[in-house]
Amino acid sequence: MNALPATIVAALASVLGDGPVPLHEPRLDGNESRYLSDCLASTYVSSVGAYADRFEADLTALTGAKHAVATVNGTSALHIALLLAGVQPGDEVLIPALSFVATANAVRYCGATPHFLDSQKSTLGLDPAAMRSWLSEISTMKSGECVNQTTGRRITAVVPMHAFGHPCDVVGVMEVAADYGLPVVEDAAESLGSLMNGQHTGTFGLLGTLSFNGNKIVTTGGGGAILTNDAHLAQRAKHLTTTAKVPHKWEYTHDEVGYNYRMPNINAALGCAQLEQLDSFIASKRRLYDIYLEALGQVDGVTLFQEPRGSRGNYWLQTLILDTDQADQRDEVLKTLNDNGFMARPAWTLLPSLKPFLDCPSAPLAEAKLLEQTIINVPSSAGLA
Repeated sequence: MNALPATIVAALASVLGDGPVPLHEPRLDGNESRYLSDCLASTYVSSVGAYADRFEADLTALTGAKHAVATVNGTSALHIALLLAGVQPGDEVLIPALSFVATANAVRYCGATPHFLDSQKSTLGLDPAAMRSWLSEISTMKSGECVNQTTGRRITAVVPMHAFGHPCDVVGVMEVAADYGLPVVEDAAESLGSLMNGQHTGTFGLLGTLSFNGNKIVTTGGGGAILTNDAHLAQRAKHLTTTAKVPHKWEYTHDEVGYNYRMPNINAALGCAQLEQLDSFIASKRRLYDIYLEALGQVDGVTLFQEPRGSRGNYWLQTLILDTDQADQRDEVLKTLNDNGFMARPAWTLLPSLKPFLDCPSAPLAEAKLLEQTIINVPSSAGLA
């Protein structure tokens, strides 16, 4: 066993004990069973019910957004948010190359093309300076619209993503987007409870989206939500996610193509119980960061990622970053950790490297490529602290 992998394993073992330890498992210590039983007794287990309404209200109270619309998953939320932002077939949408595939898939669902941008090491998210430099090089403004001079396509939105629960420089992205007339749709799938300058992620842009998959800090089993301060967009989101059905006591009238994207009441019941515990989950994760920091503090060649300045991250996934000269050790570290029962994962494969997106436009990705080669996520469950 090489020195660095062995040292990292020893450091994690001092915190976690013997394996196996999963990367992230839900913590179900609250009112989950009671609310689920109540939901079953009500027989309202599908797309309407008291818990679905309560879950949306709880999300607005938590995030500060004026409106929240719950959906079946985070990808569906992002799909609808992009449609509401005005993305049309044939357009391009700016997204980070370092992101989960759902960010790019949602763009494709709109008939649009992902256009990949670089990240910054300090946040793991979109780099506003690199974004501005790239747009100044490849775009032009025509009749108030941003157009890619190379492809001739309109660029109609930008999607900053808050990686591993840490806020990106969304304020900087907003400033660049405003200069180019681009609406911002935040992919805040991983960052429930995270703040930038005291404001919740997902509430800076025109719309924001959340995910409540089983591996997220709060889970509904599967689920997502759209956040917005615009009442009209919220109404449109509700309409489109409920198959565009015109309200009526008995008639089935649908006035446009809609989507069956509403979160079931039974999933919302689980989510309501989970949201009640979010503060304790975040506190546990922040304690785990401190414990890991102490254990790894004397390990040369690796750094534990710390929330960006001015932010409060939820530390959804604890993130190790290998020194550049140790990048060739990444796979050996991953193998050694997993062989010893500590589930660990690399960052996502950069999206423009994936088969469905090989022909998509891309800015230079120097930092994103380096992050891809050096990031390792280690066990992060809320119960570990």
